[in-house]
Amino acid sequence: MLITDKENGLKRVFSRSTELSDNVSGRVSGIIADIRAGGDKALFEYTAKFDGFDVSAENIEVSEAMLADAYSKVPDELLGALRRAKDNIENYHKKQLLDCELSESAPDGKTGYMIRPVERAGIYVPGGKAAYPSSVLMAAVPAYVAGVSEIIMCTPGISPLTLVAAAECGVSRIFRIGGAQAVAAMAYGTESVPKADVICGPGNMYVAEAKKQIFGAAGIDMIAGPSEILIIADGTADPKFVAADLLSQAEHDEMAMSILVTTDRDLAGKVSEEVTAQLKTLPKRAIAEKSIDSFGTIIIADSREECVEISNAVAPEHLELCVRDPEALLPLVRNAGAVFMGHWSPEPLGDYYAGPNHVLPNGGTARFFSALGVNNFVKRISLIQYGKSGLQNAASDIIALAEAEGLTAHANSIRVRFEEKK
Repeated sequence: MLITDKENGLKRVFSRSTELSDNVSGRVSGIIADIRAGGDKALFEYTAKFDGFDVSAENIEVSEAMLADAYSKVPDELLGALRRAKDNIENYHKKQLLDCELSESAPDGKTGYMIRPVERAGIYVPGGKAAYPSSVLMAAVPAYVAGVSEIIMCTPGISPLTLVAAAECGVSRIFRIGGAQAVAAMAYGTESVPKADVICGPGNMYVAEAKKQIFGAAGIDMIAGPSEILIIADGTADPKFVAADLLSQAEHDEMAMSILVTTDRDLAGKVSEEVTAQLKTLPKRAIAEKSIDSFGTIIIADSREECVEISNAVAPEHLELCVRDPEALLPLVRNAGAVFMGHWSPEPLGDYYAGPNHVLPNGGTARFFSALGVNNFVKRISLIQYGKSGLQNAASDIIALAEAEGLTAHANSIRVRFEEKK
């Protein structure tokens, strides 16, 4: 890993472009247009072309028999682990259910809001090259907790554990399709795939671009790019732990980014050596090595405060505070998808088990996006209830503001209520 100073380190970090090429944008636009115009026919053709298998109206949806077969192939021990992870995720997301009952906000005036779930949520789960049951848990559980009536799922693979995870999380229907064509199908509907109100979940650059382009036809969670981790570590950190955590993200993608920020030059050197040693043992060495060579960076900072300043500038998807007192740094953290505190809270704990969502903003979007959660599957509906005296107290102000904008009918809506009857 490259060991460098703040200026050159940030220059290297920001050299990773998360912008999608015009070529990708154009191709996705064409796919979406074809799905809107051709429905199932176009959807089946793209599935055969990009995913390499044939689907039809008869087999596009996972059947009850396929689910039963999937359960028979998942060992009890693995099913138990899946269920325990689901319980943790569900318990965490239940904390996000907040209503605000009507309460007095002015004399004889009450305001508040109520929460209502969307009717149908669409979740996308990658599955072309690998199986990601953890992504099923993270996308489906908050939708279920939110009270969504129908959860549909699109995935190009039919891994037994992925199908079982969907069944365990209350997914109503599963469709064997992937890519931009799956996002378009959920956004606009086809003969086989119903239109969803919200589409959430991770995916490749084509999925991300499709979500960007269909926004407005359906809600989305975020536009995500390649994974990333930034670790702030001091002399109490174990170099072997830090290296392992950096590589946990590097194995995702050649474009993934792993960053260590520290004031300890001795630690920096040892972590670099450990990364080189551990790379040799990884089954996905080629991917991880390309990621580390291109974007793996160790930045030497002058102080703990500067470490956090650098992190805030990067706004990482995953931030690990591998320091003696992580709580002391927490007030300084402004931008991060998720924060992992201490030497025994590695990033994979959040990926699979702890409860907070692992669908996180990256590519600097943690400056304004939040983790996927219950809020992505609900609407907040405002409530306003004034009595006659409350409205009368506010009437002159409302009329003045409305007339200042030239909206006389607005002003009249207030004025007529207090005119003397003839």
